[in-house]
Amino acid sequence: MTAAPEAPARSTLAGDPALIGVPTFVVGAVALGLVLTGYVPAGAVGASIAIILPATGLGQLVAAVWAAALGQNATAAVFGVFSGFWLSYAALVLGLIHGWFGISGDAAVATQGLFLISWLVTIIVLTLATLRLPAAFTLLFTLIDIALALVLYGTVSASAAATTAGGYVVFAFTAVGVYMFAGALFAATGGRPLPLGRPVLS
Repeated sequence: MTAAPEAPARSTLAGDPALIGVPTFVVGAVALGLVLTGYVPAGAVGASIAIILPATGLGQLVAAVWAAALGQNATAAVFGVFSGFWLSYAALVLGLIHGWFGISGDAAVATQGLFLISWLVTIIVLTLATLRLPAAFTLLFTLIDIALALVLYGTVSASAAATTAGGYVVFAFTAVGVYMFAGALFAATGGRPLPLGRPVLS
């Protein structure tokens, strides 16, 4: 009797989704920070979308799918949430510029406030969920919360100073992202990962 042929062995997925997710997050954050701090004129808020939509939004989505395929549920959740943030930010800016959503000029500020409040609440929840992760994650999300709060205040109160301050906090959390990416890249190339700190809650 001839033995049944064995099924071909499946290749095991491996790798670190952060190697895509973190640098694509960083490039979008740098672009957003430059917009908020006035590098481009106030009327050119869409200047960052060429980076945020195809690079950051899609990069976060790729990293989320990769992490989910590896069974890294927490990582997939983080990248998935930020994919939603960046893609919805691009949709908001493009929609307001081109009048896609039927929002009048008088309602534009309230619309931006709605966007910022919704995402601030979501990221605060995500921040609380990071308390059992290494401290670098909690620091990153706390700085994102502060940036969103400052930009929210600057938007609804027409305070350019608050918006600019929010832009500089964006650069601060970008620096944390760069540090985390360097650690992931060191580990991927055979080196030691950089320390990320002890969790706030053990």
